[in-house]
Amino acid sequence: MAIIINPISPVAFSVFGVPIRWYALAYVLGFVLGFWLLKTLTRKDDSEICLTKKQLDDLLTFLVFGIIFGGRLGYVLFYNFPFFLHNPLEILAIWHGGMSFHGGLLGVIIATLLFVRKQSFPDKSIVRNSLRVLDLLAVVAPIGLGLGRIANFINMEVMGRETTMPFGVIFKGGPEYPRHPSPLYEAGLEGIVLFLILWLLYKKTNLRHRPGAISGALCIFYGIFRIFCEQFRQPDAQIGFLTSWGLTMGQLLSGVMVIIGIIVFIIAVQKHKPQV
Repeated sequence: MAIIINPISPVAFSVFGVPIRWYALAYVLGFVLGFWLLKTLTRKDDSEICLTKKQLDDLLTFLVFGIIFGGRLGYVLFYNFPFFLHNPLEILAIWHGGMSFHGGLLGVIIATLLFVRKQSFPDKSIVRNSLRVLDLLAVVAPIGLGLGRIANFINMEVMGRETTMPFGVIFKGGPEYPRHPSPLYEAGLEGIVLFLILWLLYKKTNLRHRPGAISGALCIFYGIFRIFCEQFRQPDAQIGFLTSWGLTMGQLLSGVMVIIGIIVFIIAVQKHKPQV
């Protein structure tokens, strides 16, 4: 017996006739909560890097542009390049949907490097300082990831494959067969569970004193969770499966992410000794 759900409008409300979409609200709320937590972490005495209010404001600006441009460019290149090649103006139409986490991650890394280059920290190493900032961002990132997946479910995006499980969902007016609510699986694993893991690693271990370790852990655990959840998620129609045995683009990118995360984590643990 499937769960039948009435579709929810992708528009949460309107302001002076301007539609405010759930996906936009998820981004805004993710930035607000993440920014608040980031300020909390940098106030602590055990923080590896101290950021002033102005530096935090500047960092937020860099991150907004990094996430939006990186996420969009990643989607264009990884998921629908032939379409955008013939319709280049659609690249700017982000309100039509289409953002890539892996592209957004690259955008965040580049934005962080650019931000750190403009700062004057006691430690003059751009790489170490960038890794310290990225470690903090890794802890707060799952908040936005979880909210984004909930918005995906509301919008009936990136839905799951057909299932006979009793918790399969049917949206009225859509396909009449039950499907896995895969965005909710991802919200739970990539949002809640990932946040708890990284929070505990940051607060209860010495990994926060090893620049890059927490960032590496994010890549490892997110990649594993994403590969698992892709088993239940319908692949993008314009791509389908990349292999005859069912590899998806998300799994391929996440597999690369896991490998990079392991390398970064090992180097961080072996090279950077904790400061006492």
